[in-house]
Amino acid sequence: MAIGIKKEVRDLTAGNISLGLLWFAVPMILGNLLQQLYNIADTLIVGQFLGANALAAVGSAYALMIFLTSVLLGLCMGSGVVFSLQYGSGNKEAMKRSAFVALVLIGAVTLLLNIIAFVWIDPIMRLLQVPEDVYPLMREYLWIIFLGIGFTFIYNYYACLLRAIGNSVVPLWFLAVAVVLNIVLDLLFILLFGWGVRGAAWATVVAQAVSGVGLCLYAIKKFPEFRIRRQDMRMKWATVKEIAVYSSLTCVQQSVMNFGILMVQGLINSFGIAVMAAFAAAVKIDSFAYMPVQDFGNAFSTFIAQNFGAGKTKRIREGIRVAVISTMLFCLFISLLVFIFARPLMLIFVPATESEIIAIGVQYLRVEGAFYCGIGCLFLLYGFYRGIRKPGMSVVLTVISLGTRVVLAYVLSAIPAIGVVGIWWAVPVGWFLADIVGMWYYRKCFHLKFRDVSLE
Repeated sequence: MAIGIKKEVRDLTAGNISLGLLWFAVPMILGNLLQQLYNIADTLIVGQFLGANALAAVGSAYALMIFLTSVLLGLCMGSGVVFSLQYGSGNKEAMKRSAFVALVLIGAVTLLLNIIAFVWIDPIMRLLQVPEDVYPLMREYLWIIFLGIGFTFIYNYYACLLRAIGNSVVPLWFLAVAVVLNIVLDLLFILLFGWGVRGAAWATVVAQAVSGVGLCLYAIKKFPEFRIRRQDMRMKWATVKEIAVYSSLTCVQQSVMNFGILMVQGLINSFGIAVMAAFAAAVKIDSFAYMPVQDFGNAFSTFIAQNFGAGKTKRIREGIRVAVISTMLFCLFISLLVFIFARPLMLIFVPATESEIIAIGVQYLRVEGAFYCGIGCLFLLYGFYRGIRKPGMSVVLTVISLGTRVVLAYVLSAIPAIGVVGIWWAVPVGWFLADIVGMWYYRKCFHLKFRDVSLE
């Protein structure tokens, strides 16, 4: 092991690349698929038992919560890249200092986000053009969900810390327990207690608390290397700068991506409850479908960062080849499944009697789902540029992708002959435009010359 961290870790700088990436990525993929079940459980139970208005409320709230948590996730992911680089280079002391700095900085941002969310909840909802029929339900749901932001930070911080040293299994187990608990509490609070959307929100918060606090206690107990000592509690400028740069750029990338989605959500809300409800259900299916390649991209980023820190550029080139082939094959398979089974998938969330909602959702899935190769490639580009100390390029690609999506969505949907379907087509166009730019930059700067990339 690179810095002496025992047993439950995977060193990605040695061994078979394909198997190493696979065994490291699979727990991350399963973990994020389980994490999707947090809101999918709410959506499914709410949609089937509380009606279209409640489904629209929870669906719109989901877009806002994803935006807020993406800030924390981006900060944690950025810090995780720094941890991976230091792990790969064998610098244990620097890693411990970075862990303390990241804890302080991201903890402060979490507190600020929580305050902003509570204070500005009504202006934010008005900005999203939430219909009057849905407004009180969504507000009630969000007010409770906001209480769990701190637990979201704790879980993602320790999950990224463990994944940086090659342990992607333990975060999965804690998440699995939380997801099962979330579903059980959903059924208990909604069906038995009759709490409505309030019950769905409390179920999620309790589950987040269990996963966050549980993972924190486990990491501290099992890995003495993560216990922050008095001598580690120093805000050295070089460490602060490194963590701040990586975390902020990755945070900007995640936030821009989800802010664009939030703007699209506001546009969707203007088309009425049927479109809102259809989008709320379809976007869960969509996210669930391409989530594995998103997590594979994150695993790829850790692989790149560890090998970059160790100076193994030849291994990086081989890893790129393996990752591209694996991702494209998976995306083609998932696109085929989603296109064929779009209607049965919608029926999981929406009663068969809601024919208009189902038809809109199927249309969305068959447009966007046909082009998952575009977003699969984009996730690999994000991971590659984060891993080689070029996180700013990930931000550029995100701005291109989401900027195109937002602009096209508003322009196309305003044309009567196109309408809401223009919002769906804007998504793959944004993906492929960003892919083109990302691959062009790679060929210009790194193709056949990657060994010259400096570690400085």
